[in-house]
Amino acid sequence: MNKKTCWIIPVLTLATPMFAAAAQADRDSTPVSTSAGQAEANDDAATDIASITADRGIVTRPGRFTIEPSFSHAHSNSTAVAVEGYTVIPALLIGLINISEIQRDIFVGAMSLKYGFTSKFEAAVRVPYLSISEDLREREVFQGTPVDTLRESSGEGLGDVELSARYQLTDGLGGWPYVIGAMRVKAPTGEGPYDVDRRTILDDQGNPIGIELEDRPTGSGFWAFEPGLSFIYPSDPAVLFGNLSYVWTLKEEQGFENGGTVDPGDIVRFGFGMGFAFNDRTSFSLGYDHSIIRKTTLERNNDIFASNFDRIQIGSLSFGLSQRLTQSTSLSLTVSIGVTENAPNSEITLKLPISL
Repeated sequence: MNKKTCWIIPVLTLATPMFAAAAQADRDSTPVSTSAGQAEANDDAATDIASITADRGIVTRPGRFTIEPSFSHAHSNSTAVAVEGYTVIPALLIGLINISEIQRDIFVGAMSLKYGFTSKFEAAVRVPYLSISEDLREREVFQGTPVDTLRESSGEGLGDVELSARYQLTDGLGGWPYVIGAMRVKAPTGEGPYDVDRRTILDDQGNPIGIELEDRPTGSGFWAFEPGLSFIYPSDPAVLFGNLSYVWTLKEEQGFENGGTVDPGDIVRFGFGMGFAFNDRTSFSLGYDHSIIRKTTLERNNDIFASNFDRIQIGSLSFGLSQRLTQSTSLSLTVSIGVTENAPNSEITLKLPISL
């Protein structure tokens, strides 16, 4: 068995009795309320609308098992310009100009499994499979040539498996919003940047100016833990939602040649939006998501990473449609547009949750 995935068996073995104990505790402590019917009706509306753009819906009902296959395609296109020379007059540059254009397509097929242990607690696992294609068009670095070269690289395989647990803190009654606490753990089951072949790009004087990956990684290569809160406020016919989370990534030793101990930058994530129910089957949602990624630090820093920005901003605007096909099946389509330079230009996600 792959050493990266052998951890799943003991984790699930330990988690099962813990989830069962939590379920029994919740059943013993939950009082009977005359407002249960109202809360359940609000649950359906909030879940259908808020979960279009992200995992923001109310927790799965007790005893219900949900299978959610999904497919997404993200496209990125960026241009980088490197100049080595000096200016004689504002309109004349003596030296070399290197212009490179990168096009990247990422296809992700994923299977998510969710189970509601109690009326307030659910657990889920998500297994993604990635296929990445990247094309780089450029001229030889710092070489005086008019000929463009086109290089292709790709990667395909299992991504980072995610385990998550969500607990509903409030019932959304008395004019208060639903508040859901969540903990997500991402395991390095995919092939990370330090697992693929790499080469250092050198200039004419032999100084390192960058690192190139021979193949595209399908995972991060690091363990990550993400605690967070989600807020859902039904206000018929609209639903307002928001989320806030912090991603803590564990540092790991990657070898002397890779800078020693590598500590990936932590991430602060937040988002907000609103949705409308056109009828009992169709709903529309509009939201914004933003991530602030801190700079990666190395035990042995070098010139390649010395001039990196302290943080990267990734923001995207999303809108989606959800259509309930049957009582237990719905189909949702989400389109995200990047509004910052480092965000994907566009991303399309299709989900088909099926409740059993």
